[in-house]
Amino acid sequence: MSLAAPPSRDLVLGLEDRPGAVVAMLAALQHLLAIIVPIVTPGLLICQALGVPARDTNLIVSMSLVISGVATFVQCRRFGPFGAGLLIVQGTSFNFVGPLIAGGTLMLKQGVPVHDVMAAIFGVVVAGAFVEMALSRILPFVRRLITPLVTGIVVLMIGLTLIKVGLVSMGGGYPAMANGSFANGQNLLLSVVVLGLIVVINRMPFAWLRSSAIVIALAAGYALAAYLGRLDFSGMHAAPWVQAPVPLRFGLGFSWPLFIPLIVIYLVTSLEAIGDVTATSKVSREPVDGPVWMARIKGGVLVNGANSLLAGLFNTFPSSIFAQNNGVIQLTGIASRRVGMWIALFLVLLGLFPSVAGVIQAVPDPVLGGAAMVMFGAVAAAGINILAGVTLDRRAMLIIAVSLGLGLGVAQVPEFLAHLPAGLRTVFESGVATGGISALALNWFLPAARHTQAD
Repeated sequence: MSLAAPPSRDLVLGLEDRPGAVVAMLAALQHLLAIIVPIVTPGLLICQALGVPARDTNLIVSMSLVISGVATFVQCRRFGPFGAGLLIVQGTSFNFVGPLIAGGTLMLKQGVPVHDVMAAIFGVVVAGAFVEMALSRILPFVRRLITPLVTGIVVLMIGLTLIKVGLVSMGGGYPAMANGSFANGQNLLLSVVVLGLIVVINRMPFAWLRSSAIVIALAAGYALAAYLGRLDFSGMHAAPWVQAPVPLRFGLGFSWPLFIPLIVIYLVTSLEAIGDVTATSKVSREPVDGPVWMARIKGGVLVNGANSLLAGLFNTFPSSIFAQNNGVIQLTGIASRRVGMWIALFLVLLGLFPSVAGVIQAVPDPVLGGAAMVMFGAVAAAGINILAGVTLDRRAMLIIAVSLGLGLGVAQVPEFLAHLPAGLRTVFESGVATGGISALALNWFLPAARHTQAD
């Protein structure tokens, strides 16, 4: 069976259809090409920024693949209240990258050893997961509290604050800043080649090629880095041939300044999951309202949280439902959730062999940064897209202006908070936390404007 886009709006294979093994594997590989880079990139960026040793980074990246596979299987297979029962892919979320890097870096500056920093991060990930699981049971109330206006502001803030992370990677990362090679000619060449290829491939007329743009561009950057002698396989050499999941490799710690910003992000991630499950239901020709739809979104958000709990216990970062697979469903015309089980199998197998993570880990910062800049920009664009669906009256514009102003302001000038108590200062130094809390508070306390002719 061809995997070309179907000639009509009808699906080739519906949700409960059972494709043959070959068709299912080929469709799963299409999804894998669209998701593997976004799954491993957050872990790599956080570990590089915090100076995590190569062997530990390899473990974290490997576990991100395994845990993503487990979550994808549960989302597709559905067990009682757990899972949406759709062809859904779940992977490591970009939403948490900025706050975790900012909070972890601050702890390092305070003299906390990197091992203890990672323990605190994973402890906070576990604690926050319970928040999201609880939210899945009260989604109607949460949707009234956190409106699309608040969600759009927070997602936009996440993207904007991540731009710095992407730009640092494009220039060669923090090690390059230390040794004086930051943004030199070679680093800029690698990052610009990757960035340029992503742009060019996304303008191609072939949908299957566009869906693989990031993987193709990274492969080209990888080859160029190999030619320049820039690949570092130390992480692969230090890793065993097979890596069984090891719970609590770093132990579990806790940090309130890390936890508070993550609560806001867990809230927003829950609402994003509602949109993603709804979109998958729509392209799968399933209900997008009513009790079946509500059960799907509750199950999807519940697994979002439960899998983040599993991620923290097994030494990796929170995960969320990916939107990329909706484009692949439209491309292939295959919405069968059995395909998701093949995707899950591939992810788990890739994660159990650390050499796979080692090959990915060898990617130089500038190569990864070229792709990350596009992905982070896409997060900001998603926030703008959410806000585009909001009625931007005077109240909404005021909330956007104040939230973005405060959030971006403290991110750029953290000295503004110098005289606050230490606990509050470390919370509000996160631009996402400041902007998100401002948006939540203003949206709650400012009454909705009554439109008049003068408005």
